[in-house]
Amino acid sequence: MSSGPITLVTNGEIYNFRELAQIHGLNADLKSRTDTEVLLRLIAQQGPEKALSSIDGMYAWAAWDANAEALHLARDPFGVKPLFVLEHDGLLWFASEIKPLLRVPGFEARPHLEALHHYLSFDYIPGALTAFEGIEEVRPGSWWQIDSRTGQITRDHHHPTAWAQDSTITKQDAIDHCRTLLENAVERQLVADVDVGVMLSGGMDSSTIAALTKQIRGNSDFHTFSIGFDDPSFDESDHAQQMASHLGTHHHHVSVTADDIATLLPHYLGSIHEPYADGSAMPTALLAAEARQHVTVLLSGEGGDEMFTGYDTHAAWVARGWYRRVPGWLRQHVISPVVRSLPVSHNKLSFDFKAKRFAHGAEFNPARSHYAWREVLNEDAKAALLTFSAEALGFSESHHLYEDTWSRCNSEEELHAMLYTDRNYHLPDDLMVKNDRMTMAHSIEARVPFCDTELVAFLATVPTEHFMTGLRPKSILKEATRDLLPPSISNRKKMGLEMPYSSWIRGPLASMVDDILSTDRLKAIELFHPEPIQMLLQDHKAMRVDNGRGLWGIINYVLWHEMFIQSKDYLSTTAAAPFD
Repeated sequence: MSSGPITLVTNGEIYNFRELAQIHGLNADLKSRTDTEVLLRLIAQQGPEKALSSIDGMYAWAAWDANAEALHLARDPFGVKPLFVLEHDGLLWFASEIKPLLRVPGFEARPHLEALHHYLSFDYIPGALTAFEGIEEVRPGSWWQIDSRTGQITRDHHHPTAWAQDSTITKQDAIDHCRTLLENAVERQLVADVDVGVMLSGGMDSSTIAALTKQIRGNSDFHTFSIGFDDPSFDESDHAQQMASHLGTHHHHVSVTADDIATLLPHYLGSIHEPYADGSAMPTALLAAEARQHVTVLLSGEGGDEMFTGYDTHAAWVARGWYRRVPGWLRQHVISPVVRSLPVSHNKLSFDFKAKRFAHGAEFNPARSHYAWREVLNEDAKAALLTFSAEALGFSESHHLYEDTWSRCNSEEELHAMLYTDRNYHLPDDLMVKNDRMTMAHSIEARVPFCDTELVAFLATVPTEHFMTGLRPKSILKEATRDLLPPSISNRKKMGLEMPYSSWIRGPLASMVDDILSTDRLKAIELFHPEPIQMLLQDHKAMRVDNGRGLWGIINYVLWHEMFIQSKDYLSTTAAAPFD
């Protein structure tokens, strides 16, 4: 779409486009009722920088200014919508997904070794890295300006979080204002010319979105969707059904089996284009396939944990302060050996898993503790698996990513630095990848009300002591939604969507896993030593160690490499109807 010298291509939604059109006097010139035209005319009127400061939404866009002969690229502050770039043979190419860039004339796809090194630590690729050497991801909240005459690229940021606690904000003030801001966010994101549904896990975040949807609509005549598993430690479907019954929505339940996962594995990687091992991705794709029969837009609860301190790692940070008061010799020579001797369980977030992870991570500085509680494979394990030396190639140990980001937070509060780190890595590089790619595979648009710029800006001013009550997270959100949710929902412990792949690797997926991790297939990649990987698998099957997350990450990398590097079969795989 063009207006004068400005030509715009965009992906996503601008939620406040109607207000912007009114405020800036754009309505008289509009030829449509679309957010794209409002954004275009706003950029033409004010320039990209001022336009970025005022828009609220999820977006990736490119604007060409013919007068200045300059290209502007921008991505929303939470990384809801993706944007990738490739500089090749003196040209810059950009796209909202990686696959088109792989077809740039003369470009040869090669695995990015540093990305693999960090991927094994996280089960996703962090930061601006992608799985492909030469292809970069524009970071959330980034604004690139490319001068076509000189080739100079200037990179700026928009919507930076201004962490500045306001001591005059009481907890009740925070509760009341957060409720208002959440209502406003959901109301803006319900605006659509198509049917809107809600992903409903039965946890606090998605239940809040569903309850506010009913309140704002004034009725429960909308669809909600949940996922379930046979393993009760992973299954939240009863809670989702309870919340749906409480609201009176049209509820749909999707049951996920190991057979479903075995069938869908290559297709879902074909939609993501990179190795990615979040255990909630394929279940989300199956949910989206069901949802597509009823709605075109889904509201999601993603972001609630990153905004309101909802993870076990946030509680672990509080517990770490108490634990570190115990003398070091007692922690290291008595407590840690006892914890390490706990029998292994493959139940979700089992006591032994959490205890071992906490005791190990609590011995580091706060930033590295936060990393250690999320780490998948440690540096020694990675060094044993990989055929190249990360140290010799100059790759930093993965914990430095967290520590460097932590140090860049413009707040002295450790909780702020923890949230800032989560919003730089886990939110955009893990959760939003799953949320966007798995829904877009079915032409579903997933919106995230918790990632609202006004809400996040306000939360940055709330004193940190209001966020948690002891080890109990989300204190503000719980109080703000107390009248919306039944106590059984608001008081229950967070589970989070995940597959029981640890037990499936030992059971129904065992033969598939043995085949993928066979010596011949691992050697063909030339990046892994087969023996240590097979030792990880043997220890896992014998239940000596829960290596489920690490193995799942390696499995996904092997399949990705075979599709995109070895055979380049991704076109035929992604062309199929993957999740029907």
